[in-house]
Amino acid sequence: MLKRKLGALEVSALGLGCMGMSFSYGPPADKKEMIALLQTAVEMGVTFFDTAEVYGPFINEELLGEALAPYRDRVVIATKFGFKLDPTGRERWTGVDSRPQHIKEVAEASLKRLKIEAIDLFYQHRVDPDVPIEDVAGAVKDLVQAGKVKHFGMSEAGAQTIRHAHAVLPLTALQSEYSLWTRGPEKEILPTLEELGIGFVPYSPLGRGFLTGKMDEKTTFDKNDFRNSLPRFTPEARKTNQSLVDLLGEIAQRKNATPAQIALAWLLAQKPFIVPIPGTTKRARLEENIGAVDVQLSAEDLRDIETASALINIQGERYPESMEKMTGR
Repeated sequence: MLKRKLGALEVSALGLGCMGMSFSYGPPADKKEMIALLQTAVEMGVTFFDTAEVYGPFINEELLGEALAPYRDRVVIATKFGFKLDPTGRERWTGVDSRPQHIKEVAEASLKRLKIEAIDLFYQHRVDPDVPIEDVAGAVKDLVQAGKVKHFGMSEAGAQTIRHAHAVLPLTALQSEYSLWTRGPEKEILPTLEELGIGFVPYSPLGRGFLTGKMDEKTTFDKNDFRNSLPRFTPEARKTNQSLVDLLGEIAQRKNATPAQIALAWLLAQKPFIVPIPGTTKRARLEENIGAVDVQLSAEDLRDIETASALINIQGERYPESMEKMTGR
């Protein structure tokens, strides 16, 4: 597996997003199977694993803690703070909370669940409008100085917030949604990250599965699958957005690859500091995704994708309005 740099942190060119193993896409997957899959990923060269306390909550961190313990010296584990969890358990989270004391409490709990002595990369999961970002960065700086965190990251933050945080504690990475059907970061975020030397970790690089070509407007989801609530996943939107998948399929045929591999190869071709984190619960998909690292898109391929995708109008917002308000701050 090729390596890439997120700031000063070296990781595999493709990471593994672990949320779907425990959270959001229906019931949690079988624990033994996921432990085997995580360990297979390490053996195949993946060194970068992404989780968060809210995934479950808690059970995803516990899963990674158990699965990756034998490989601690070979892996980089990223987790996140910043949500207010519902103590009743009826809701997974009830808002954001990046108060410095809460950040430190989350770090201590995550360390225990992950069975590690220091968190490799600690992201603020969403910006908290009630806590100055300088205070957030200061709290993480305290954790770095205490040896409990190695690198600081943010998720779905706006350019000015990134600059203000970076001035207090240099950011290693920003994690935000980015793919061929979610291109918002290109205008302002990517130039800011490049200027400041911050890495970029696109989540949902396969459009929550849509860009793989494995679903259409007739596909149904488990009742607990959060895609049921996303405007972009209504049957009407999926039917309209199918043209983007068709484009990926055409390029895939040309390159003897799959649509998913083209979508990931396109991301890798955008900037050398981009490390996508596609998620999966299946070994075959893991192998397919890793294969994207070997797919080389020529300048002509990239021009063709750009020209054709510019004519496609993606239907549907990526989140409901209540969640969309929490991004880009």
